[in-house]
Amino acid sequence: MYEKIVILDFGSQTTQLIGRRIRELNTYCEIVPFNKFPHDTAGIKGVILSGSPYSVYDSGAFKVDLTGIRGKYPVLGICYGAQYMAYTSNGSVEPADSREYGRAYLSVVDNSSPLLKQVNAGTQVWMSHGDTITHLPPSFRIIASTENVKAAAYQVKDEQTFGVQFHPEVFHTTDGMLLLDNFLNICGCRKDWTTASFIESTVAELKKQLKDDKVILALSGGVDSSVTAVLLNRAIGNNLICIFVNHGLLRKNEFENVLKDYEHLGLNVTGIDASAKFYRELKGVTDPEQKRKIIGKGFIDVFDEEAQKLKNIKWLGQGTIYPDVIESLSITGTVIKSHHNVGGLPEKMHLKLVEPLRLLFKDEVRRVGKELGITPDLIKRHPFPGPGLGIRILGDVTPEKVHILQEADHIYMSLMHEWGLYDSIWQAGAILLPVQSVGVMGDDRTYENTIALRAVTSTDAMTADWAQLPYGFLSKVSNEIINKVKGVNRVVYDISSKPPATIEWE
Repeated sequence: MYEKIVILDFGSQTTQLIGRRIRELNTYCEIVPFNKFPHDTAGIKGVILSGSPYSVYDSGAFKVDLTGIRGKYPVLGICYGAQYMAYTSNGSVEPADSREYGRAYLSVVDNSSPLLKQVNAGTQVWMSHGDTITHLPPSFRIIASTENVKAAAYQVKDEQTFGVQFHPEVFHTTDGMLLLDNFLNICGCRKDWTTASFIESTVAELKKQLKDDKVILALSGGVDSSVTAVLLNRAIGNNLICIFVNHGLLRKNEFENVLKDYEHLGLNVTGIDASAKFYRELKGVTDPEQKRKIIGKGFIDVFDEEAQKLKNIKWLGQGTIYPDVIESLSITGTVIKSHHNVGGLPEKMHLKLVEPLRLLFKDEVRRVGKELGITPDLIKRHPFPGPGLGIRILGDVTPEKVHILQEADHIYMSLMHEWGLYDSIWQAGAILLPVQSVGVMGDDRTYENTIALRAVTSTDAMTADWAQLPYGFLSKVSNEIINKVKGVNRVVYDISSKPPATIEWE
């Protein structure tokens, strides 16, 4: 049993980043809904309260009784979490005269507080709140301030309870990792949770969970499903049956290439060509959410059918990771987009889910893959969406459109490798737009399709910035696509960041 930090999620979009930072400090953590504190408290060393989209005084605000937590465990409240503890202890929280979003600087720091050990006055923090604590309860004392927020951080007398109204988990808080590390020291954490220990504990948990049951795993050729496959293979061996489905929305030659890539892993992989089924069910569908759900249901239909052929299959393995979960499911009820392996699942499914990577971010999955000995080509492969080119073709999906996009995307990715740019990019791909424009080829007028190129840099897919690719490269890609892909006469480059845009267009 590993020691752990429990993070109570009050609905913040950065809750998962808190977990990521804690794991970067070699400490295991579990993120649970604000009102689902674990019944099994073995190994719990401390508790973190996340931020929230609500104000503490809203009628619909997430509220929980902390009397069984405060005083028993060290507690750190972040933003809403800090305000909630002050508010429920007879303090006051009100709308701020001037809402603080973005950079601020700690003007007063009490280094006698263990939370702020070695944190200096003037250090940059990141604010994101419209409310502020206007009155602290008598047992609360201020340990840090900013120009506009007097109670930027506080400590509670006779408790290991702390609150900060800024976000230590985000990159722009300069000493955020130091503050979180100080909290782990307050909790007495050993900080011995590593990639190797994750593999060891995960394989042990999978053996306990699955016993002698058989698992059918959805392989995609990406790092997530590949790492999932190797973990499951270590746990249950031949009871793992891997299925790679060609839904007709893969990249050029991907079906054959992926099957070849898996040979070195010693996995039992069956390739199934179900492209006709997916084309038929997607015919005429233009709404992106509907397309995602059709593709998600189509995958499950195929897996159910294969499971019935194989018999005694009880589990469906999937490479679901945290960014999939946070975009598909929210404690507030907001869905950004349904992922085929989370929100795209049908209500009734004949297989139970096993998702060993559900708590990890992409870069963590890659480190696990490296530790497992998976080849660099699979580990470094750009993320590719489960719905494939189906959500990179805006509007209805047809075999003809898929062919156009496959050819354009193949040129884009091949040149990215040729120019040595691939490994510096988080994710890249071509998008076929439902836009036609006038062009000239030779002496003829054309009225053809537009391809948009997308390339972003990121570390975890929660935020992403557009990649500033060389003009010479973009010029080469544009010329190659227009000259070699019939049906395309215009290429554009997407310079949108996430947020406000998402990485994929649909």
